[in-house]
Amino acid sequence: MKKRRFLSLLLALALTVALVSPAFAATSRPGAFKNVIFMIGDGMGENHLLLAEAEGRDLYMTANADCRGQSKTRSLSDKVTDSAAGATALSCGVRTTNRYVGTYSIDPSGVIIRPKNVTEIAMAHGMKTGVVTTDSTAGATPAGYSAHVKDRDMAAEITEQQLSSGIDLIWGATAGQTDRESVEAAGLVYVETRTELEALEPGKKSFAQFSGSFWRPQLPESDNLPTLGQMTAKAIELLDADNENGFFLMVEGAHIDKNSHATAEGNDYPDKHTRVVDAVLAFDDAIRTAVEFARADGETLVVVTADHETGDLYMDNGVYTFHSGSHTGANVPLLVYGCTDFVKNGQAVANRTIPARVAEKLGWRGAELPAATLGTFFEKLRKFFSR
Repeated sequence: MKKRRFLSLLLALALTVALVSPAFAATSRPGAFKNVIFMIGDGMGENHLLLAEAEGRDLYMTANADCRGQSKTRSLSDKVTDSAAGATALSCGVRTTNRYVGTYSIDPSGVIIRPKNVTEIAMAHGMKTGVVTTDSTAGATPAGYSAHVKDRDMAAEITEQQLSSGIDLIWGATAGQTDRESVEAAGLVYVETRTELEALEPGKKSFAQFSGSFWRPQLPESDNLPTLGQMTAKAIELLDADNENGFFLMVEGAHIDKNSHATAEGNDYPDKHTRVVDAVLAFDDAIRTAVEFARADGETLVVVTADHETGDLYMDNGVYTFHSGSHTGANVPLLVYGCTDFVKNGQAVANRTIPARVAEKLGWRGAELPAATLGTFFEKLRKFFSR
């Protein structure tokens, strides 16, 4: 028994030492940016953009990127990643097993050791932070920036961690795990309508639980729900106000993925193309909002990518067609605004290296991404001995 404990501690120590080697060597002046807006089009492959353009839609994201490469996606357990492992790579800079969120494959419960995510490191630097999504707030991607659990379906545990995380704003679809009373008991402002969102003032942390199809690019006024673009604009307004230390904001357009999955009608159900293009356009509108702020601000880096491709979408007999209802291992877009050397144009980089590139542009010192922290066992010990 003692031998097992010793080996576990030795493994944790070795892993910590390994993690202090940066995944990305700086190639330009560090500290060039004060703020980062990191945007994830869940399931968005290169051909999803081409599909929208083939439908006659002009995309802001493709026309205005300052440099453009690709992200190579996979998980530690499979050549095809899910959103949980994909989010962990993009938030923590490490590869993990599918379904794990913010944890290592060797210690999925985070008992001995767990990776830090970029949101936690940003808060340690005094930055404001936000997580915005059209998915459930307990979805895999937002969870990757706000929680550490051994399974993406642990919605109650994810929500509990989010409410105590210290993140300034977490907004998305209702997770069914909390209500106004419990959110307010945690000291956060509860939001469920566009009116309540617009009324938020700087300095107050908030937790939004929206219902309905607010992922669409346009919504009826009567719905009283915000679009992703409106959520992005409000998040930037709140995080930027009276802020000398900068902010980190993650924005996810989740419904590119959701609408690219198969349904009972098959991979190419009648309105699938329309729904997918609508989701791309809603995400593109959010990107326009972020980039226009960044251009005016001059201190904000905007990075756009995806966690994986969904649907095996490619041109077949002159028509873009979905050939699967699942994820694939295809490379996905990496678009950057405000910086010309984040990647070389056309370069494909491992998804896990992207957070370290962000850290370098913020001027963070040392091996801050990827980085590890002691797990729950040691945290309990610390609390016990500090009583």
